[in-house]
This record gives sequence, structure tokens and C-alpha cells, in this order.
Amino acid sequence: MRALLVDDEQLPLMHLQRLLEKDVGGVKVVGAYTNPLEAIDQAISLQPDVVFLDINMPRISGLEIGERLQGIDNSPEIVFVTGYDKYAVDAFELCALDYIMKPVQLQRLQKTMDRLHERIKSAQEAEPVKEESFVSIQCFNSILFHQSNQEPQEIKWRTNKARELFAYLLHHRNKMLDKDSLIELLWPDYDGSKGVTQLYTTIYLIRQTLKRYGLQTISINKGNLEGGYKLTIDSAAIDVEEWENRLKQLPPLSLANMQKYEQVLATYTGDYFGDYDYLWAEYERERLRRMWLQLAKTMSSFYLGHGRVQEAINVNQRIQHLHLLEEDSYMILMQLYASLDNQAAVEEQYQLLTSRWEIELGSTVNEHITNWYHIWKQETEQK
Repeated sequence: MRALLVDDEQLPLMHLQRLLEKDVGGVKVVGAYTNPLEAIDQAISLQPDVVFLDINMPRISGLEIGERLQGIDNSPEIVFVTGYDKYAVDAFELCALDYIMKPVQLQRLQKTMDRLHERIKSAQEAEPVKEESFVSIQCFNSILFHQSNQEPQEIKWRTNKARELFAYLLHHRNKMLDKDSLIELLWPDYDGSKGVTQLYTTIYLIRQTLKRYGLQTISINKGNLEGGYKLTIDSAAIDVEEWENRLKQLPPLSLANMQKYEQVLATYTGDYFGDYDYLWAEYERERLRRMWLQLAKTMSSFYLGHGRVQEAINVNQRIQHLHLLEEDSYMILMQLYASLDNQAAVEEQYQLLTSRWEIELGSTVNEHITNWYHIWKQETEQK
């Protein structure tokens, strides 16, 4: 096994190298560095299986080094070596194979190496994911990943912040986002150093998670400047992007192509990141909702104009499902049900509309709708 060691103090570095090579055995230390930046540069060519990192170093933290190492091909496992007490390293243990307290003891180091051997063995036994495997990312409602010949899967994120940061990077895909903006968005109450630590840890977690699920086509790259991250998806597809493209390519609606319209309408299965309360996604969420609503209204008018009553009922029921307060859909459904002499359905639509407006808006419905309902009610009772 190939190991790379990084510690800004020479004595702990020599101690750890001696334990690994002489006492543990089966380990070749391919590099031992007191200069962490030099270690990062050499890691690509040395290709270690594991990197032992001191956390507290003056120029750059071990956490940031670990985060950078994840960006290279065949990224190594990370073991943090620290002088912090257990409470201080709780955040660190989320994003590494293990952590060891200083001074490093042989018995504790042996446990780490056992875990490392088990991790490598499991990785070798796991069925490799084919590079050409197609990945589609679902953003309607919740985040799901569809891979070729596999059932859609929802990732089990280690933390909610990891899921939200991934979603935010995906939302701004192919765009470099600066570190300070990300910290301000997700950890606004944290001071500078703690916010940076949280960001590095969360980026680390996301990369580990993507790697664990075989999603190599999705990557997070760091900018050349001090702070910045960019998510790229390579050949992966995103459902909301594909949906919008299909919508824009629709020809004028006609009886011959109304099935294409139905397919696009049905493909919108829920709001953009609808299962998550992300305020930053609200503008895009509302923009897509309005596009879908306009499509649905166009189809409703078309069906009404061609006397296709059941199709008009269906599309207005869909409108209500996604837009509870859209008055026009209730009015249209009441008129359609009245034409079918379905009195119970008319009553139900009016009661749904009035109750929803009162509960959600604390308001009464449009006077025009109320007047229509009362006239219809009187005429019905007179029959």
C-alpha cells in the first residue's frame, strides 16, 4: 500500500513514517512533506492509496488539502491526524476514512489500517460503473439520478447542507461560484474560519457521495484563484432543461399534434426542487410553473374550442393540482360540469375555490364567479 504523509512538523512526520513502514508493515511511504502545497503537487504523480494529513497547519489546513485531493483522478483515501480533542474533530470525521489523535499510537494506527484494507477490498470487489453509462438528473420535486439500465435512485446525503450545496451548484452548473458567496448562503452565522471549514467539509462529502454512487460524469472543480467551485455534468441530462427545450420546440397546437402537447404537459411532474424549501430556487421554480401554466391554458382553450369536453376537464384538473388558487380553472370546470348536468361536481368546485381562497389568501373569490354560481344555483333549483 502506498501512503503519503503531510505534517508541518518534522518529528511527528518521522514518527508516523516509522510506525507505518516498520511496525505496521506492508506500507510504502511514497512521500513525506512538511510543505503541504508541495504535497498537493506531488500527489498526482505519486498516486498514493492513502494520505495522512495533519489538520492544523499554518499556511493551509489539512481539510483543504483533502478537499483538493478529491479533485484528482483516482483520489486517495484520507486519514486526518490531529492534536484536537474528540469534540473538535466531530466535523472532520464526516469526510475522511478516519482520524487519529496525536501522538499516534501503534494500536490505534493498526485499526485505521484495518479499515483502510477493508475499504480498498470493497472497492475492488464492487462492480465497476461503465464510463458510457448515461445519467439523467431529476430536479422536478426531489433530486433523483437515473442511470442506464438501473432504477431511479435518491441519494442518501450525509447532511442536508451537502444536498443543498449540491443542488445550488447544479442550479448554477458550468459557472464558477466564489467561496464567500457559498458560505454566506449556507452558513451566514458562522465566522470566517468556521465557515470555510464547513464549506470544505461539505464539498468533500459531496464528492465522496458522488463517487460512492458511481456518478463520475458529475464533477466539482476548484478554480485557480483562492476560492471558487464549479459543477460540471459532462454528458448527463437534466429533466427540467430537457422539458423546457421540448416545450420551446412544440409546433402550433392542432388536432394532429395535440398528443405531443399532452406528453410535454405530463412530463412536468412537480415543481423545481419542490420537496425542498430553498429560497434561492424560488425564481426559477416560479418561472417554470408559469411556463407550464401557460401551456395548460393554451391546451384548455384549444379543447374548449373544439368541443373536447373531457380533455378540457382533465387539463383544468391538472392546473388545480399544481396551482390551487388559479380561479379560471374552477370557473371553466364549473361551466363544463354544468353542461354535463353534474350538479354535485359544480358544487364541489365552488366550495373548493371559496375555501382555498379563504384559507390561503384570507379573501373572497372573484365577484364574477360568485354571480355565475348563484345564477346557476337559482336556475337549477327552479328546474
